[in-house]
Amino acid sequence: MSVWDDLELLLDSPSSLTVTSNVRGTVKEKAGFKVADDVAALKSAIEGVGTTEKTLVEVLTQRSNAQRLLIASAYQKATGRTLVADLEGDTHGDFEDLLVALVTPPDVYDCREVIRAIKGAGTTESTLTEMFASRSSKQIKAFSAAYLADTGRSMLHDLKSEVSGEYGDALLLLAEGKRDESTNVDAAKAKADAKALYEAGEKKWGTDESKFIEILCNRSIPQLRQTLVEYKSISKKTLQESIEGEMSGNLEKLLVAIVKCVKSVPVYLAERLFKSMKGVGTTESTLTRILVSRSEIDLLDIRAEYKKLFGLSLHSQLTSEVSGSYGDALKLLVGGDD
Repeated sequence: MSVWDDLELLLDSPSSLTVTSNVRGTVKEKAGFKVADDVAALKSAIEGVGTTEKTLVEVLTQRSNAQRLLIASAYQKATGRTLVADLEGDTHGDFEDLLVALVTPPDVYDCREVIRAIKGAGTTESTLTEMFASRSSKQIKAFSAAYLADTGRSMLHDLKSEVSGEYGDALLLLAEGKRDESTNVDAAKAKADAKALYEAGEKKWGTDESKFIEILCNRSIPQLRQTLVEYKSISKKTLQESIEGEMSGNLEKLLVAIVKCVKSVPVYLAERLFKSMKGVGTTESTLTRILVSRSEIDLLDIRAEYKKLFGLSLHSQLTSEVSGSYGDALKLLVGGDD
């Protein structure tokens, strides 16, 4: 039985899309935090002969994002230079990207990942799918506002010129950040939605994708969980199996990602991490984005699900896949070895 199939357990389990808490994060506020000491340590690590990467790693991975932003502000006052500019000047590649991500506010970081996914030749749909499926409406609204402040343009406006077809329709609906956030479940509506999905897919010749998009991109997470249970009892298949059998391409990937995140964001992101390290080469940008953005939300849960799914710890997998200061920093963000 797949980890995704035990739907009854789902109805009572918390979701990181609806519960805002940092108790499942691996990075906590550092006790006895002294901003002046950290600024002095970073200054000497950056200004000395050769950069002391170990100091950068130890300071920036072991403070909360709020503490890092205080450090960045004090650093600028002390040196007249921004910490980001100095990190960009003194480090490079994936290590530089990781350190800059750590000293960026979460909403700004998310907005810049969207910008990175849509700029240049071709759009990185896998990044957009991950981000819009795994973020709550509140988070999407926050990085949408950061996007406007950063670029002077609306995120929806830019996305419209980059994504098209039914995949575009679904992504733009999510990007509006209007998913119902209530925690009340209407059982009759869940039954009606499950029936509508069954009739739009399994029951008919051809698929009415718009019905799947409407329901999966608008209903609240608790409501959708109830709908998944109802769907299984009508169809005898899971909704994920039906989507995989009825659709293809980016739309299938996005709707499957939504269904997975409705069940468990940590399981979905554990799978994303595994895929980013599987096969030839590692997708460092995915590793950086997930580990930085979830380090204060649910990285402990992602770690636990990773071990359950793949039989080895995330820490040990990182040890064999990434090296140098970049690898050290990622392992410190992940915390212990399970």
